[in-house]
Amino acid sequence: MEQTLYIDRHLHLVEACRRGERKAQYELYRLYAKAMLNVAVRILNHVGEAEDVLQEAFLDAFTKIHEFKQTSTFGAWLKQIVINRALNQLRQRKAVLLDIEAIEDDFEEETYDEEEIQWEIGRVQQALELLPDGFRTVLSLYLFEGYDHEEIADILGVAESTSRTQYIRAKKRLLELLKNSKYEI
Repeated sequence: MEQTLYIDRHLHLVEACRRGERKAQYELYRLYAKAMLNVAVRILNHVGEAEDVLQEAFLDAFTKIHEFKQTSTFGAWLKQIVINRALNQLRQRKAVLLDIEAIEDDFEEETYDEEEIQWEIGRVQQALELLPDGFRTVLSLYLFEGYDHEEIADILGVAESTSRTQYIRAKKRLLELLKNSKYEI
């Protein structure tokens, strides 16, 4: 199978980084730091840890820049490094992703009219911060990073059904938080 090479608009900077040019490293950092920090914060829910992950991810990227083979854009390659670093940090915190099929459902069965809930960005961000690490991680990887459940299961080392169930429960809990905090958050 032939690999597709992606034409990256920042390829000239990547090539300059391969030659060890510090200005090119700074420019790539400037271009990608904010977006990659957001990815790390969504997974870790802690700005300080996310900043550490960001620095380590860029250090990894610049150290291993010769391994970048253009089978994706530089941004996608860097994002994967950031996600892996953030997940490792989360594991160090001993975030537990339970096999949902092995435990009993402790949520009450309710239905939510999603259109009825006001989707104000600040409220949603605050509610996301209240989710347990496992829920927030799966929800972020699925909704914001675009991974499917098979990929999430592989990344987190859990069953695909666990990823799906964590996502459903995270979404339900998020809606519950938003509904119950209409005027509080």
